[in-house]
Amino acid sequence: MVKAKIPYGRYTKEFREEAVRMVIEGGFSSGSVAERLSLPKSTLENWVRASKKGKLGGIGKSHRPLTELEVELARVKRELAIAHMERDILKKAAAYFAKESLHGTR
Repeated sequence: MVKAKIPYGRYTKEFREEAVRMVIEGGFSSGSVAERLSLPKSTLENWVRASKKGKLGGIGKSHRPLTELEVELARVKRELAIAHMERDILKKAAAYFAKESLHGTR
């Protein structure tokens, strides 16, 4: 499956903050978050470093604002990525508890 990336430098401030939050607070790897949000891993890692230095807000100020369609697409991609991560966590938990219940019945 080929994922279309948002054109260079066309990310909203909210999108950058949410992506960084998924890495820092969510405990996900930058590679998995970048793949799910269809952005380069190096870009996300730059955002994480900038966030840790308190300079995330200054990134992207020189680029033109996104159109409404681009903003909506980014929002939907973010929601889908979060839903996929939640699904993966639930799958792992279900497998873990299923395995535990099999061992407990013997």
